[in-house]
Order: sequence, then C-alpha cells, then structure tokens
Amino acid sequence: MGYYSANDYFKNLFGSKVYKITLKGGMNCPNRDGTLDTRGCIFCSPSGSGDFALPFDGNITEILEEYSEKLKSKAKINKFISYFQDYCNTYNTPKKLEELYLSAIDDPRIVGLSIATRPDLLPKDILTVLDKLNRIKPVFVELGLQTIHPQTAKYIRRGYELSVYDKAVKDLNSLDIRVITHQILGLPGETKEMMWQTTSYIGKSGVSGIKFHLLHVIKGTDLEKDYLDGLFNTLDLNEYIDILEGCIQRIPPQMAIHRLTGDGAKKNLIAPLYSGNKKMVLNEINRRLKADGIVQGKLFF
Repeated sequence: MGYYSANDYFKNLFGSKVYKITLKGGMNCPNRDGTLDTRGCIFCSPSGSGDFALPFDGNITEILEEYSEKLKSKAKINKFISYFQDYCNTYNTPKKLEELYLSAIDDPRIVGLSIATRPDLLPKDILTVLDKLNRIKPVFVELGLQTIHPQTAKYIRRGYELSVYDKAVKDLNSLDIRVITHQILGLPGETKEMMWQTTSYIGKSGVSGIKFHLLHVIKGTDLEKDYLDGLFNTLDLNEYIDILEGCIQRIPPQMAIHRLTGDGAKKNLIAPLYSGNKKMVLNEINRRLKADGIVQGKLFF
C-alpha cells in the first residue's frame, strides 16, 4: 500500500523537485468585505491564512534570488512554483489578475502557478484568464472545500453550497487546469466517519490533488472564542493520525497528496500546541504511516 506524494507528482510533471514560493497577491475575500459576510470563515486568521506569505510587488526574479540564497544549504533546486495563498486570489478584475500572474511567472525558473481561491469566485471571464495562463505554464487552482456536510459548512461560514464546488471543478477540468482541494480534519461536531465521507467525495470529484489540514485555533478568530468557551476540543496527535490514515485509504491512487497537516504562526497559536512543532508532527505522521504499511520511505510535506 502507498500513496502518491506531491514530491513524486511534481517530479513526474516537471522532471525534478520543485519548491513553492508563497506569495501575497493583495486580494480580499467576499466573506470579509461585506459581500457575503464581514467576519471571514470562523477559523481563518486575520492574515487570510497567509501568515508565511511574502508580499509580491511584481518582481519575481528578485524574490527568486532571495529564495535561492536561503536554499543554498539544501539540495539544488532550480524549479519553482509561484503560489498565491492568502485570501481569495481570483477576487479581482480579469485585467488585474492577468497582469499580476503574468509577472509572477515571468522567469524561466518558474515552472507553474498555484492560486488559492473560493469555488464561487470563478466566473467565465476569470476562467478565460486562467485558461490563457495555463497555456503558458501549468496552473493549479486550490479550492477550500473543507467539508461536504451542510451543518459544518454553515458553522464555519463557508458561504457556498456543495454544488458550487462541483461546478468549479467541472469548469476547471474542462480547461485542463489542475485542481487541488483542501479538507480540514477536526472541525467541531464532525465524527471521523463524516471526515472520511468528505475525503471520499473529494476522491470522486475529479480533482488531481488534496491537502489535509489539522484544525488549529488561531488568536483573533471566532473559532478561538468557541474553543475558550469549551464548545469543542481539538484533536490530539494520535487521533489526527488515525483519521488521516483513514482518509489516505479513501482516495484514488492517482490523486496526489500535497499536504499531510497544517500549522499557523506559533505566536498566534492557541491549540493544539503540539501543531507548532511541525517537524515533530511530520516525523510522527511518517513514522506511523510506515509502521502501518501505508507508505515506504520518508515523505515530508
């Protein structure tokens, strides 16, 4: 038994290891600007889940030089993906998006573009821009589904129906744009069976990849208030790995796993505190996956 890691996926696609450069595109979110809500998703940090992203001023070569200097001590990496992570990165005019993303791939070392967004922010004119970009370099669109269960979706203030996700995946697939779906494990009120149902649904939805995230509570979110009020508990590490193993066993073998956990900035982390030690968490996940025969070798995410 095994699974298809993002490392292997990118090596097959690009011929070598690829490093993601996490960038801020200066976008907003309809869940924050009053279009849908002003509070954001209940778990989302004030930075729009972009705590580790770099501001992008249009000069990708300068940022690449900075990254290359940092990576000198590691194995030689000369292929990169520009990854726009925070907020909603299709929430702008087509013209501005095209200009931004063309500048973000304007270096031969950039082999692809990854864009995190919402499924309800992919109208036809935006899809046209993504199609154009995808003809230049591979485009990956990351969709924050998190759960398929309506009650949970309402609690986290996701703001769109499951059918919207389905349509977005269909539209993107029709343009040969690769889709990666995010799922949060440990959302309040969800059983492990409910989480596995979400994974199974994602596995059948036609996307090329999946990211698993451990629910963590960040300072300044409404989720923090509910946690401090004792309305739910976060998963301990053993619980998380048990659920994660069940998820891995429910996705098709050709679906790449791009993330095995998630973490926030330590200074803002409320719970679970162990998630702030990412290396320890990844070591334990990999140890368990190997011990339980789910994977061979050492795979960090």
